[in-house]
Amino acid sequence: MSLLIDECLSPELAKMARVRGYPEASHVVWLGWGGMQDWELRPRILRDDWIFVTRNSYDFRGPIDAPGSRGQYAGIDLHAGLICLNGPPGTDLDMQKELFEQVLVELAANPDMVNQVLEVTLEEDEIHVLRYRMPDGD
Repeated sequence: MSLLIDECLSPELAKMARVRGYPEASHVVWLGWGGMQDWELRPRILRDDWIFVTRNSYDFRGPIDAPGSRGQYAGIDLHAGLICLNGPPGTDLDMQKELFEQVLVELAANPDMVNQVLEVTLEEDEIHVLRYRMPDGD
């Protein structure tokens, strides 16, 4: 399983993943892709079967009430998976790590991410985990 951490998140998350048994985990900056626009990252993510981890949920999955209707993964029939860490603006490193820890727990329990989105959201001091298929019809 190859996890790619977006530039908007700390490289520490890729290090956490490696320690937890995901040796191919990487960070956008480590690959020399820092500063790329989302639309420039998308073909690389899909070509190399990365499970993409981002805070830019809307930009990749579209609106939460209609995932896949917009965003970079709209119209994509097959993808390795998308992980969205949703927290308040200015989420610090400790909170990123706490949210990502929930991701790692979920992946340990169910590693199949093909055509799935895993959202870990902090709302009112509670962490919520949601997993769903995208696109929805398969």
